[in-house]
Amino acid sequence: MRTFLASLVCSLGLFTATAEAQVAQGAGRPIACEALLDLPYVTLTRATPRPATATAPAHCYVQGTIDSRIRFHMQLPLAENWNSRLLNIGDGGKDGVLGFADHRLSEGYAVANSNTGHDAGAEPRATFAHEDLDALIDFGHRAVHLTAVVSKTLVRAFYGRPAARTYFEGCSTGGRQGLMEAQRYPDDFDGIVAGAPVFDYQRLNVSHVWTAQRIFADNLAGNLAFDRDGDGTPESLTKVRILQRAVLDKCDATDGITDGVLDDPPGCKFDPAVDLKDHMCRDGRDGDDCFTPRQIRTIQEIYRGPHDSRGVRVYKGMDRGSEYDWERSMFPHRGNSMVPGKLLYGVDHLNFLFYERSPGVPPPNAFNPRQAVDKRANPPEFGWWEFDVDDVTSGKGSAMMAITDATNPDLSRYLIRKGAKLILFHGWADAEAPAEPTVDYYRQVVDATFRGNVDDARKSARLYMFPGMGHCAGGPGCSESDPLAALVAWVEKEVAPDFLVADHRTNGVIDNQRRVCAWPQRAVYVGPPGGQNDRRNWVEQNFACR
Repeated sequence: MRTFLASLVCSLGLFTATAEAQVAQGAGRPIACEALLDLPYVTLTRATPRPATATAPAHCYVQGTIDSRIRFHMQLPLAENWNSRLLNIGDGGKDGVLGFADHRLSEGYAVANSNTGHDAGAEPRATFAHEDLDALIDFGHRAVHLTAVVSKTLVRAFYGRPAARTYFEGCSTGGRQGLMEAQRYPDDFDGIVAGAPVFDYQRLNVSHVWTAQRIFADNLAGNLAFDRDGDGTPESLTKVRILQRAVLDKCDATDGITDGVLDDPPGCKFDPAVDLKDHMCRDGRDGDDCFTPRQIRTIQEIYRGPHDSRGVRVYKGMDRGSEYDWERSMFPHRGNSMVPGKLLYGVDHLNFLFYERSPGVPPPNAFNPRQAVDKRANPPEFGWWEFDVDDVTSGKGSAMMAITDATNPDLSRYLIRKGAKLILFHGWADAEAPAEPTVDYYRQVVDATFRGNVDDARKSARLYMFPGMGHCAGGPGCSESDPLAALVAWVEKEVAPDFLVADHRTNGVIDNQRRVCAWPQRAVYVGPPGGQNDRRNWVEQNFACR
């Protein structure tokens, strides 16, 4: 019996050691998709071959869990179609869903993504973090890292060898996740694309709420939407259109081209009090096509950004040129059901994600600041309109910032020690997350990681600011581009991308094309003399980086 037990223990030890060695070294032969379910070192709930569709080639689809709470999935191309690369994709908003990337699968990437530890159907918006520190940490950074680890494991098992290169691509929350990976887990990826990275996550969400407080206060006195038909719900956006036009009239042509886009919003000196003076309402009485002093102050505050009672700035305000999307994101009106996009993002953020201890749950109609909240309920109620921005500068959000914010500019472990590459990008017309803080962060990276040497920084980290681009995509400017392709060429062929080529489409047809240059350069028109305002000349080769 002793001999049998000793032999069994030895066999089990040998099996465990062999399995661990295969996981660590990638040794082994390719296995069938369904056989992934039998792997002893991951928890999978599904491994199914999927036939080709109109948007995706045939592939192996995998779902699994990590620590019982993080759901992840993978799209694994067939071995003959695999480009030997692994791509983890980022998420948006408060996440809680599994994201697909059929277009990357079609390009041969093995693709992985997670729900960051919660399901939006069960715990929508920020409710997942209510009295749940583990869920907050998963969302903050842990889930993306663990998904990166398990995705490498499954690639080794399925193809019988590890990925030659690993990449991450994400925008908005996904951009924050990319920067968090570079800061906290520098060995996970060889290259990262981080778009519109909401890295200063808590302060940005505070800005959403602070802006809504200014617009909704005093029975919507600061709102630019106007109730023209007198039914109690504003529906006219005439003022927003006037504002948009006034900004373009002031600054559109300063880059030498009149195209409805600002190339350098920080250089735009548009002042609402001066440049809208011909549109002021008589005697301060509100009207459809004029501005009251209160509305002018609201616009000024939006550009300035949130600040505490002492005037200390909490976050930078919106960039000039982003006004094209303010009717959706900023001002309540009938068209957005009185719920602007910024408030949709921030409505319960302060209840569950900002304070170390929740001040209470939202009242029944979380978007309506006119209702009374019940402080005697268990748990008590807390409305976003009660938030005091002084809580930011007094440090009451510091504990959560330490978990969710990707603000560390020292990327030396990632960019220098590992020798990896980073592409940052942001749209100058982003109406959801101001773009200038991303430029500020890149400057900080240059200082903290490269001792202020921009040329050294550009060898491994580059920033691309897209004129006229909205939040991750869209907008009046050229926004369709492929930073990942540029990153792969940089990592694998050492072809540093001096510029990205970006397109704008109308009804599916490209009608504008530009070079988006690596900061601090900007694209300058060098086409036929005098033809800068002729749309036929708006093609990539007619622009140079200077």
